[in-house]
Amino acid sequence: MSSSFCYRVYWEHTDAGGVVYHARYLNFLERARSDWLSAIGVDQLRLREQHGLIFVVTRVEVDFRRPARLEDELRVDVCVQHCGHSRVDFEQTIVRDGECLLTACVRAACIDADQFVPARMPQAVRTAILEAAASGR
Repeated sequence: MSSSFCYRVYWEHTDAGGVVYHARYLNFLERARSDWLSAIGVDQLRLREQHGLIFVVTRVEVDFRRPARLEDELRVDVCVQHCGHSRVDFEQTIVRDGECLLTACVRAACIDADQFVPARMPQAVRTAILEAAASGR
């Protein structure tokens, strides 16, 4: 199961052809992952302030299927595929009116914010992610 978040397409997301510019889809994916982390109680600002850690995207694989257009209402789904000690693999989709527009596999790594090296995420963060994934949130 996955968690879903809804967003509207605005002019700022579109290109000269009136469709969502390909790089803007990454913004929708990022927003949904951030909203999901917040919904499960993971405060990314506190993670940095208290632990000196941040999440960074280290891998993205995207399959574009259909274009989104101005004023479309998009549903962005977030599903955890794997959660290790220092990384999380997500499967995400962007859907409009039941039609899948995009699928993506995204890997986010937990790193030391100053050294930019991999770091183990705090157990409370990992537990929150694993519990949310197990419950389908």
